[in-house]
Amino acid sequence: MLTQTIREKAYGKLNLSLDVLGKRDDGYHEMLMLMQSVSLCDEVTISVAEGNGLIGASTNKAYIPNTDKNLGFKAAKVFMTELNIKNRDVTISIKKRVPVCAGMGGGSSDAAAVIRGLNRVLKTGLSFENMRTLAGKVDSDAPFCVQGGTSLASGRGTEFTMLEPIPDCAFVIVKPRFSISTPALFSKLDSVKLRARPDTEGILETIRDGDLYGMARRCFNVFEAALSPRERDTVEKAKGSLVNLGALGASMTGTGSAVYGIFRTESEAYAAEKELSRVFRECYVARPAPALTE
Repeated sequence: MLTQTIREKAYGKLNLSLDVLGKRDDGYHEMLMLMQSVSLCDEVTISVAEGNGLIGASTNKAYIPNTDKNLGFKAAKVFMTELNIKNRDVTISIKKRVPVCAGMGGGSSDAAAVIRGLNRVLKTGLSFENMRTLAGKVDSDAPFCVQGGTSLASGRGTEFTMLEPIPDCAFVIVKPRFSISTPALFSKLDSVKLRARPDTEGILETIRDGDLYGMARRCFNVFEAALSPRERDTVEKAKGSLVNLGALGASMTGTGSAVYGIFRTESEAYAAEKELSRVFRECYVARPAPALTE
């Protein structure tokens, strides 16, 4: 077997709504999230050759580990182990574009892309459901990233109901300079009395009705309540700036620290991005990405 190489796009995700319903008996949290993949993506190159089961990973960011702490590496290890493939070496190269430690699932999407790519190059014939099961052994966001699109996630965040696409729009995404520890934020949330929660049924109804304004106004993330005063102030200022520049609504995604605004048109989004890039070093425009079909 000659070396075979395949390329996959690893799309980032946004949480249009995020609710934490409580602590489960297994120690995880019960989640209810509306998730949307976006066009901002990493590029993942996977090469497979005859070998002894070695796995290697590299990225264009020096601070990202190349060991099994790299989710792309971990995904390859899970895939090869679970399918008992021992006579192939796998090399992964990731060109990062999705902000790191931002709540956009960049590492999870890299893992999903590796699973999809290995499935294709090794012709293992796994369905999306099979690949999501493997992805769930990597981390909680990876199963959604296998297929992407628009989805309601529940349970640990790994049970999905695929939804129709959201109304056409554009996102402006800004990443403050600080990053947030996901375990620490979950721990803080457990001790916070939440005064507000997302209107999940309402936002689902707006999607069914094609009501972009109604959807954008309902975007809400309970993790904002668990931020430190300094973090909350930065997030609120970012949201305010987005709305002042024409966003129909704005929210933090995941456990942060990225904040997004929803705009009717790409031209409005790029005009806002131009202004915001004077304040935020990381600022992006993206469109909703549809669910993958193969």
